[in-house]
Amino acid sequence: MQSETTKKIMIYIKKYWFLVMISIVFAAVSVVTTLYLPILTGDAIDCMISRGKVDFALLKPIFEKMLIVLSTTGLSQWLMNVCNNRITYLVMREIRNDAFDKIQSLPLKYLDGHPSGDIVSRVIADVDQFADGLLLGFTQAFTSVLTIVGTLVFMLRLNVWITLVVVLVTPLSFFVAAFIAKRTHRMFRKQSEIRGEQTAFIDEMIGNQRVVQAYSYEEKAVQRFDDINERLEKCSLQATFFSSTVNPATRFVNNLVYAGVGVVGAFIVLRGGISVGQLSCFLSYANQYTKPFNEISGVITELQNAIACAARIFALIDEEAQTPDAETPVKPESIRGQVDFDNVSFSYVPEQPLIRNLNLSVKPGQRVAIVGPTGCGKTTLINLLMRFYDVNEGRILIDGTDIYKMTRGDLRTSFGMVLQDTWIKDGTIHDNISMGKPDAGREEVIAAAKATHAHSFIRRLPNGYDTVVKEDGDSLSQGQKQLLSITRIMLSKPVMLILDEATSSIDTRTEIRIQRAFAKLMVGRTSFIVAHRLSTIENADIILVMKDGNIIEQGNHESLMAAGGFYSELYNSQYS
Repeated sequence: MQSETTKKIMIYIKKYWFLVMISIVFAAVSVVTTLYLPILTGDAIDCMISRGKVDFALLKPIFEKMLIVLSTTGLSQWLMNVCNNRITYLVMREIRNDAFDKIQSLPLKYLDGHPSGDIVSRVIADVDQFADGLLLGFTQAFTSVLTIVGTLVFMLRLNVWITLVVVLVTPLSFFVAAFIAKRTHRMFRKQSEIRGEQTAFIDEMIGNQRVVQAYSYEEKAVQRFDDINERLEKCSLQATFFSSTVNPATRFVNNLVYAGVGVVGAFIVLRGGISVGQLSCFLSYANQYTKPFNEISGVITELQNAIACAARIFALIDEEAQTPDAETPVKPESIRGQVDFDNVSFSYVPEQPLIRNLNLSVKPGQRVAIVGPTGCGKTTLINLLMRFYDVNEGRILIDGTDIYKMTRGDLRTSFGMVLQDTWIKDGTIHDNISMGKPDAGREEVIAAAKATHAHSFIRRLPNGYDTVVKEDGDSLSQGQKQLLSITRIMLSKPVMLILDEATSSIDTRTEIRIQRAFAKLMVGRTSFIVAHRLSTIENADIILVMKDGNIIEQGNHESLMAAGGFYSELYNSQYS
């Protein structure tokens, strides 16, 4: 799992290879100048032979070189960090774009089966965690590797035996770090999953706070949150505890290296093999050689967390998208509105069949009402017609063309849809109404609002049609939001209409007016009306009575009432 995730990360980084190469160059300059400084320090020490015997003539150019080296080191490190930041945030931007693009192409089955808060957590929190780890990894990786290699070269030039002491003991740090890292990845992955669960729960509670308070669910909500929070705490503590043991363990090994260099170097100085200045230079190199191991072990916690978060992001990006449109789609020149269901079967869960062998023919301009008890398949029929879900068997045709041969865009543009659950986007009233017809002028928008009787309440808003409403339109009543949704359809005037409980949140007086407006709008347009209040669909050309996914009765209001069947029972039950 880790290796696969790492490969995917490298694919994103590979696109910015030029910045990576520049960063490596600056890292190399930084390492070389950093390693050259101990040599200058050693030379300066050797210029101070004893009290009163200091060669100031040689010290002056050494100090000048040290100043230049320090300035070069600081500048190269700053430029390297600029490049690393650029790479990290370019990668993060691209991953977020890919994740959001995938959300747009995911089938509704996936979105219905996963909490929205968990998906949000992956795109926002997990990408942020991944970016932190990636930035830290970039900053440490280049300099650490180059420092290790460069230090070895400089030490070998000074003395082979002391270098062997360093090289033989230091690899223990790698074994310790690798041993612990393998065991902490699983813990960080679990931590990321629980964090997603927590985000989903918070999103659910905030979005439904009215219901929570109405049913006095606050204490139970707090208890559930405490449970999730407690699990997150335990998982986070375990992951952090085990990963935090890496740094002390590697520091212990590195201190052994430093002590070994000091002891062996002292014996070599006594024998005249190296000078005191060279020994101080060696001790500095030993410290610099082991420092990258400490830094690498220190960032293992962040890297493990980053890889775990990246795995969740890539799991979303790699999800199978909805069935693609046909390679050579059919684009009807004009749609009349003939709709046919040919032996259609569908189920959300394979073990629970819902719609079986459905056959239906709707002529252009007909008003089709779909009624039946809750869960009988009314809305499912609309989902299949709009290709929100794909049929398991059979075909759906519009004007004789299989909808799977059309693009989803062309299909859905042919329909105007008003749902029971309204959606208002962040923007002005005008923007919300003109969603289906972005180029509509103010006069057209006002005319549509007057037709739906929304103009009166819009006019009373602080800035009329320029009033800004937030996402979900919390400043508006449910009825007002539904009026805006209906006005969108009135403005765009599509070829076919789908009204799924379109007036469920509107008062009776306004509903009567809107029904009249709909009656005018539906003239000549094929219309599908899902309704629970049967009084609103008495004038429909065809009434489909559904039960358990099947059409059990079909006809107009008079014929169905005369038959005295299931429709008659439903109708009479509303007035009994």
